[in-house]
Amino acid sequence: MNKLTGWDDTIVALATPPGVGAIGVIRLSGQKAIGIVNDLFPAKNLLAQATHTLHVGFIKQGDAILDEVVVSLFKGPRSYTGEDVVEISCHGSPFVQQQVTDACIKQGARLAKPGEFTQRAFLNGKLDLAQAEAVADLIASNTAASQKAALHTIRGGFSANLKTLRDRLITFSALIELELDFSQEDVEFADRKKFYELIQELSSSTDRLISSFQLGNVIRNGVSVAIIGKPNAGKSTLLNSLLNENRAIVSDIPGTTRDTIEEIINIDGILFRLIDTAGIREHAGDLIENEGMERSLMKMKEADLVLYLFDAGESVPEIQAQKAVFDKQESHYLLVANKIDLAGEEAVRSKFASIDKMIFISAKQHLHTEVLKERMVDTVLQGQVQTEHTIVTNARHYHALKEVAVSLAEIKNGLDNKLPGDLLALDIRQCLHYLGLITGEITNEDQLDYIFSKFCIGK
Repeated sequence: MNKLTGWDDTIVALATPPGVGAIGVIRLSGQKAIGIVNDLFPAKNLLAQATHTLHVGFIKQGDAILDEVVVSLFKGPRSYTGEDVVEISCHGSPFVQQQVTDACIKQGARLAKPGEFTQRAFLNGKLDLAQAEAVADLIASNTAASQKAALHTIRGGFSANLKTLRDRLITFSALIELELDFSQEDVEFADRKKFYELIQELSSSTDRLISSFQLGNVIRNGVSVAIIGKPNAGKSTLLNSLLNENRAIVSDIPGTTRDTIEEIINIDGILFRLIDTAGIREHAGDLIENEGMERSLMKMKEADLVLYLFDAGESVPEIQAQKAVFDKQESHYLLVANKIDLAGEEAVRSKFASIDKMIFISAKQHLHTEVLKERMVDTVLQGQVQTEHTIVTNARHYHALKEVAVSLAEIKNGLDNKLPGDLLALDIRQCLHYLGLITGEITNEDQLDYIFSKFCIGK
């Protein structure tokens, strides 16, 4: 990737979170990074020091001592950005951090834009675009699953998959392009049978990556779970039981929950956003309760998973009717029979034996709530296990892969219809274009600015 214009200056930013802490790290990158810090660090001549070394001393601006620091040197290209990088570890006072940053700016650095360090790493070939975006995902990861997916991409797992697809396609593209140079001699350098087999193989690989996005989206963004049911079914009690705390008010009075309550719980590395909704019944007690019911129905439609909670004393036909509604809506749902401690677990299980997707619990007694958690995870993952295979978590990558799949289908259609090489070459170029959009081999400055603007300043 060639560097864009205006990227030959030196940038500085706080790389640690703002606020009071033990230390703060101020990072510089660019041609003058070492020289700028050297002018503020009289203890040693940093220009004469080796890369990947640490140096202790005072940062001074004129005669004024700003702080005692540790300076880390990383000379390009053996650095994160590929440029000379200096990190100043100072004390974690916001005032001290600002003074040191201001001193660097006075010496010729400028304040970095969001994500500019990682953007420079991309522009200097240290990371491709997919890996660079995974850096932001890793910073934002809040579960083991999201951390694992981001690390897999940073290590080049996703890029390796794409490189394999791209390289094999380029090989045949070159042969077809060569045929065009000898079009008058009616020769074929590209074996059409092998090319057809390759397109089928690439289509399967692309489809697998596209299919993984459903799981990837769950890993990255979590799952919204609406707890739905009649008043007094025990929805708030269930929320409190799953959270192991009294978050929602519990009462025997119908309509106590007037608005939705949202909480987050981590189950086996997946974030579930639990939404306790107002009870749904035919006749509301007042306008406020009615508004709460409307919001409940809206949350149910928006949710990734619905837990329909009902009293174990409900009739079988009523639950079957509710199940039919969920099936018609093609919702992801679980039917949860509550208060089995009152009705007798064996009797309840026997009563509802003909209905699947049923779980039997007592939210108040915390009975079988762990089973409910397991079923929630199973329903979301739908048998997909976490492996070392690539999982697509980025919506931009997903949409580009959809275009790749369309292009591959057009190439396959062209082969089926025995289209000439020049038309096949156009479809191949289109496919390579969309693959290149993911890794950044094909991009523009506006696109980069948008992607990296979502990063934090010091990264």
